[in-house]
Amino acid sequence: MITNIRHTGLVVQDLDKSLHFWCDVMGFTVARRMDEAGPHIDAIMELDDVAVTTVKLAAPDGNLLELLKFTSHPDKPDWEGSPVSTGLTHMAFTVSDLEATCATLLQHGVRLHSDIQVSPDGMAKLVYCRGPEGLILELVEMIAS
Repeated sequence: MITNIRHTGLVVQDLDKSLHFWCDVMGFTVARRMDEAGPHIDAIMELDDVAVTTVKLAAPDGNLLELLKFTSHPDKPDWEGSPVSTGLTHMAFTVSDLEATCATLLQHGVRLHSDIQVSPDGMAKLVYCRGPEGLILELVEMIAS
């Protein structure tokens, strides 16, 4: 069956703003950028006349995030879910220094849900915040092994 997780796809409304956040603020690099259209993408999406720009972003550990900007089928400007919404609710990332990461995010206008919290088992510090277009991110720094 499954051998690995290939990537996580995020539909974005403002590709430039999202690229700035994920690359300049969070440290991803662009691995591949493509404009896609045609019968194959229409079939995959079960839609007609799809036009989408896809950008694969690589994390420092090699995991991939895919940004999708649909020029043919625009949607709402922000994700409207909450931490308890059905379906994908958040993405979690391990960081080396949570305080420094939060300081950088705050400088870029990112809203934290709370102060940094310590997990009940004392093994991690963590915080939720809102990334581009309302996406919830969980940032975790391991403090014990």
